Amino acid sequence: MSKRNTQQRRHQILQLVNDKQEISVDRLSQICDTSEVTIRKDLNALEKSGLLLRRFGGAIALPSELISNETKTVSIQKKQIAKKAVSLIRNHNRIVLDCGHTTLTMIEDLSSIEGLVVMTNSLLIANKINELESEPTLLMTGGTWDPHSESFQGQVAESVLQSYDFDQLFIGADGIDPARGTTTFNELMGLSRVMAQSAREVVVMVESEKIGRKIPNLELAWDQVNVLITDSKLESQIEQIIMQAGVKVLYADK
Repeated sequence: MSKRNTQQRRHQILQLVNDKQEISVDRLSQICDTSEVTIRKDLNALEKSGLLLRRFGGAIALPSELISNETKTVSIQKKQIAKKAVSLIRNHNRIVLDCGHTTLTMIEDLSSIEGLVVMTNSLLIANKINELESEPTLLMTGGTWDPHSESFQGQVAESVLQSYDFDQLFIGADGIDPARGTTTFNELMGLSRVMAQSAREVVVMVESEKIGRKIPNLELAWDQVNVLITDSKLESQIEQIIMQAGVKVLYADK
C-alpha cells in the first residue's frame, strides 16, 4: 500500500475515533478493510503524534482538556520555524531534508524557489515535493526502511549521500543538550551524521521547549551544526552556551 493510502487511512481512523469517542481494533480493521496488525501500527503512529490515546483492544479520542491552546501554539511555532528555514534557501540550492514534522512543514513554502534540488530519506516528504508546481529535482536516498522513523536508513542510504555535495541540510531533533548538541530517541544516528558531512551548512530546527531535554543519544555534536532555528522562549543563558559552541541562533518569531 502506498504512503498516500496510509495517510488517507490514518485520517479516516482519526475521524472514526473522534466521532465514536472509542472504537476497537477489530472494528477499525473491518471498516478500513485491512489487517489488525496494520491498524495497530496506525494507532501507535497516531498516538505518537498526540492525536488519540491507545486503550487495550482499541483507541479513544483525546479528552477535551488535553486539546489545549498549547498544542495550537506548538503547531504555529513549527510553521514559523519552517518558514524561517525556507528563507535561508536560495534559487538553485541543493538541499537535504531529513524526515520529520518540521521539515515536512517547510515544503509548502518551497514553491517560490527556482531550480531547487532536494534529497530526502522520507517517502512522505518525497510525495509532497513531487506535488509542487515549481517541480524541484527530487532525489531519494533509498536504503533500509525504518518503521519507527518512517524513513530510509542504513549503509545504502549513507553511501548514496556520500556521493553528493549539498548546500544545506535541514534537520529536526527530539531534544537539545546545550553542552553537547542535538539528541534523539532513535538509535539509528549514522545517516544524520552522513547528511551533515555532505552539506556545507547544517540547519537544526527545534521548538525551545525541547532545548534542555537531555536524551542519552547524541545525534549531531555542535561542531557539525551551523545554525539553530527556534522560538524566542529560549532562555538567554542557554542561548549563550549554544552560541559559544559556534552555532548561530535564529529566532523564527522575531
